[in-house]
Amino acid sequence: MNVPFSRKNSLCALGPNKRLSLGPWAHYGRVSFSGLPLYQPIKEIQYENTYRMGPEQDCRFNPGRAQRAVERILRSYLVDAKYNPLTSGQLAQNLSDLIRSKLKEFSPARYKVVCSVFLGQMSHQGVKVSSRALWDPQNDNVASASYSNSTLFAVAMVHGLYYE
Repeated sequence: MNVPFSRKNSLCALGPNKRLSLGPWAHYGRVSFSGLPLYQPIKEIQYENTYRMGPEQDCRFNPGRAQRAVERILRSYLVDAKYNPLTSGQLAQNLSDLIRSKLKEFSPARYKVVCSVFLGQMSHQGVKVSSRALWDPQNDNVASASYSNSTLFAVAMVHGLYYE
């Protein structure tokens, strides 16, 4: 990684109220005696082709297992929760991150997990939640779960997408 060096940014005083310019290397940590930054060599990871076009038969995203895990997470985190319009956005984001991290633990290799959580107030209204995705119907799958208590409802959708 090379940083362009210019003499314009070198050490010089520009006037009585001007500060010294340390140049572009000031943010990079260690600097050599010549003033150029010292870099650690970055070793690039070389991946080889596997020529695999799909997952192995027993290594697919399991929507039943994912649904049970999402239901368990929603039930345990929302059992005593009260709807608050100021904190519900952060709660939905935290639930989404938690669900995604838990499902990544037992998802097969080469699957991406996309999680969406919808959270709303329970006030005698009807809500329809749907999603649309461009995917491979043989390898990709989806799981959804919902939870409601006296003040709020939550719908979580998890997409397991195979990537090569």
